[in-house]
Amino acid sequence: MRIGELARLTGVSTRLLRYYEEQGLLRPARTTAGYREFGEEDTVRVWQIRSLLAAGLSTRVIAELLPCATGPVPVLEACPDLLATLRGELADMDARIDDLTRSRQALSHYLSTAREPAHGAAYGVAYGPTHEAAYESAYEPLREHAS
Repeated sequence: MRIGELARLTGVSTRLLRYYEEQGLLRPARTTAGYREFGEEDTVRVWQIRSLLAAGLSTRVIAELLPCATGPVPVLEACPDLLATLRGELADMDARIDDLTRSRQALSHYLSTAREPAHGAAYGVAYGPTHEAAYESAYEPLREHAS
């Protein structure tokens, strides 16, 4: 099947299918005229790629995992380094979540302590004891994490 048919069957744009090929995730045959020719197994491969992307994995990691994947969901069979790779990705994701949580706490604190400007006041931030206290308490979670 040609790329347009694969796009229609999978709901993935032809541009994205070309990107997957560029990343080594799809390996279509070529006709004598140079057209991409995909097999039925490529439909399942695209579903696997989409599922693994939805799990937050990069195309680089997906390229490592695809040889271990069976079925459209996919199920990952035991391959060398599979568990170490997945554990590493999960640890990286947990670290990003922790960073985002700390940033969210600081931003939420800024929002909760922000004061509306007084009617007729110049645009800007009013400095003083309240501002300094807000600054200090906003960074308290960061200091606790660093210690």
